[in-house]
Amino acid sequence: MHAEILTIGDEILIGQITNTNSVWIAQKLNLMGIKVVHMASVSDEKEAILKAFSDAQQRADFVFITGGLGPTKDDITKKLFAQYFNTILELDEKVLAHVKSFLINVVVK
Repeated sequence: MHAEILTIGDEILIGQITNTNSVWIAQKLNLMGIKVVHMASVSDEKEAILKAFSDAQQRADFVFITGGLGPTKDDITKKLFAQYFNTILELDEKVLAHVKSFLINVVVK
């Protein structure tokens, strides 16, 4: 089995943050016997994301995507992939409550 890790975000490309997510994912996949065949980082631009994802699908059995999910206008990943897979985004209240409880516990501590 082969995997590719695709990181989305201008902050990675300009060196504002370090891409620790890809390293962690690659380590875990390796432990499971899944070979990472490629890693890529792309900007928060529709065409760049779609091209990188399309290329990744040709190389790997699994594509892991990280980044591009923030609250800013340039983080278009969620809507872009919903459109790509011809589906809609749905709010799951149970999951939202779980995330809120986790964040409240982290902030309070």
